[in-house]
Amino acid sequence: MKQYNGTTRIALFGAAPDTPNMGVTALFMSVVTSLSRYFDSVEFIVFDNGLGRRYDSVNDELGNSIPLILFGARGGYRLYRPENLHTMLILSRLGKLGSRLNEGIRLIDSCQAVLDISGGDSFSDIYGVKRFNNINIPKIIATNREKNLFLLPQTYGPYKDPKVQALAKKSVDNAAMSWARDENSFAILKYLLGKSFVSEAHLSGVDVAFLLQPVSADEMLDLALKDWIDNKDVAYPLVGINVSGLIYNDPDGARSKYGFKSDYKKVLIGFISMLIKSTDARIVLISHVMDKMGHYESDIGACMDLVKQLSLQNEKRVIVSPATLNQSQAKWLISQMDWFCGTRMHSTIAGLSSCVPTASISYSDKTKGVFKTCEQDQFVYDPRYLTEDEIIKGLIDSFNMYKTTRDSLPIYIADVLSRANMQMKIIADRIAS
Repeated sequence: MKQYNGTTRIALFGAAPDTPNMGVTALFMSVVTSLSRYFDSVEFIVFDNGLGRRYDSVNDELGNSIPLILFGARGGYRLYRPENLHTMLILSRLGKLGSRLNEGIRLIDSCQAVLDISGGDSFSDIYGVKRFNNINIPKIIATNREKNLFLLPQTYGPYKDPKVQALAKKSVDNAAMSWARDENSFAILKYLLGKSFVSEAHLSGVDVAFLLQPVSADEMLDLALKDWIDNKDVAYPLVGINVSGLIYNDPDGARSKYGFKSDYKKVLIGFISMLIKSTDARIVLISHVMDKMGHYESDIGACMDLVKQLSLQNEKRVIVSPATLNQSQAKWLISQMDWFCGTRMHSTIAGLSSCVPTASISYSDKTKGVFKTCEQDQFVYDPRYLTEDEIIKGLIDSFNMYKTTRDSLPIYIADVLSRANMQMKIIADRIAS
């Protein structure tokens, strides 16, 4: 499959592999491993949250080593740090002098292209203007250094602040190519660009995490969970549930920030209680953001509290999965389920891309868009608009028809995977040219 000879150096922003969020790491791994297929020799400069220049590598699905240079790109007020984004932005305007003064700028200058995926969904002011600025600065730096900027498949908007929208439009205008990861986001991209829209440069794609390769976590499981997987029994279907610590641990914030109509914790308690009473399902609570216990985003903390709330400490049909899995191992575990429900969007992509019948309790339009690419959007249940009883009923209905969904899902997923591979080939072609 290698098509381009010589060494190619590519910068990557917005997919730092050193966060607890397995979704962001899934984006990183998917981009690096899928693009490396097309180049005889490729080196990635990956901007993360660390300090200074470091060297690392990852292996693709065939065991080939892909070299990485890691360099920090961080917000904050420590302008004396070479990794500070604002410092890099200022120096990026100074031509050769900027390159001499800052190693991050030198690394960008050495690349044929700069890729930016914005953490998947952070090219927006939904998380605040400060977050948007930190996401947007690398795009400006790439433009200042006259590098070909590729905005990889991601969500665009929403933009509440007209000033933020204008800044986003400018960055997209300056990009050599911009991809949306679903049709809903593509519509926003076209609206953002207006008369600047060019069909050859602004395209609709799919989330790159569909290409993430699973890696067995069999040896990391406790004996009971390992036995469930190794000795599957159709009479006891495996149900995986991803609990989002972000909204479980802060129900008041979920109501005020996102406008929840229903109580997320009550939904989970009601749904799991119903599964235990009315089915023989075995339930696995699966984390996808691996913050430590006590952190407000911790999925594992939310899972442990849910077990406590349900008084299930001694319930042998409910197991909490290890919090030590990486993104590829988490995908493998999800792929072993008969049915899966996730709130973290990339946990649901792990399910869908593995052809596991998947539902989502989601308060973000991005999830609806991704499910739509697989013709599964009827299984997205939004707590902003639905009551607890409505969501629980929807989840039960989705679970009850998992065998029918399992038969039809591979047809849709084959098309999505084909699109995912094609978009990476198109991007590789443009980088090479």
